[in-house]
Amino acid sequence: MNIPTLDDMLAAHERIKPHIHRTPVLTSRFLDGLTGARLFFKCENFQKAAAFKVRGASNAVFGLNDDEAKSGVATHSSGNHALSLSYAAGRRGIPCHVVMPRTAPQAKKDAVIGYGGRITECEPSTSSREAVFAEVQAQTGADFVHPYNDPRVIAGQGTCSRELLEQVDGLDAVIAPIGGGGMISGTCLTLSNLAPDVEVFAAEPEQADDAYRSFKAGHIIADDAPVTVADGLKVPLKDLTWHFVSNHVTDILTASEQEIIDAMRMIWARMKIVMEPSSAVPLATILKNRERFAGRRIGVIVTGGNVDLDKLPWMNG
Repeated sequence: MNIPTLDDMLAAHERIKPHIHRTPVLTSRFLDGLTGARLFFKCENFQKAAAFKVRGASNAVFGLNDDEAKSGVATHSSGNHALSLSYAAGRRGIPCHVVMPRTAPQAKKDAVIGYGGRITECEPSTSSREAVFAEVQAQTGADFVHPYNDPRVIAGQGTCSRELLEQVDGLDAVIAPIGGGGMISGTCLTLSNLAPDVEVFAAEPEQADDAYRSFKAGHIIADDAPVTVADGLKVPLKDLTWHFVSNHVTDILTASEQEIIDAMRMIWARMKIVMEPSSAVPLATILKNRERFAGRRIGVIVTGGNVDLDKLPWMNG
């Protein structure tokens, strides 16, 4: 297992700087009052391709030598990694092959195509995704950039917390959503080295809580096809991300579908920013566990803003 290091993260940050935004940190007096905490929202919804995953994808793409890059890159993803890898490949001028669930939001499919990615659809399950991907990779010979279980990707995601540490002093904890665990792993990588006293919390939907159950059990438990409004958090942990979760995460907290939707709507209404449901899970869990966070300075990673504006989750109930 090739575990990324602090040097890998620092090298990644230099490599990707020309291709990413240094995203802003926003605050909300209203949300501070509601939670009793000081919340600092690291807004990766303002990132290139509107998702943090551009960091890891760019590190993987621009880390390839010219010979490796010739056949392009390939991945499977429900959305944000797909469009982020397509963006990075487009910047480098190489092909990007993407396997996406047929149920993925149309907005994300459109973005992949807009960045020049080539989509092959699969059924909405991990098993189907991996089987179809194996066929695509065999046909193309492209370099596989896993959405999260890839040391290059994790090193890239760790650059987000490095910026956050530079932007906000005296953080007590950082919380981010968890699906496959790429962002959480990058957060753990950076904080364990640069700010070891800062706790790391992961936030997960109750209806896709395999990371929570894995954390409690002490080994990976994988669900094949969970159903949740947080479409970016349906994938299971893998060996690399489990390494970081099991060694560095303080706790994993969960929220119900309604709590996630309510938190998403609250941020749209109060902060006037577009975020996707997956990004609202951290606030939902903070509201649900106020006593864990009250009086503390909390970094909240807003992971993305790719939403189908014609199908907002509060429109139907």
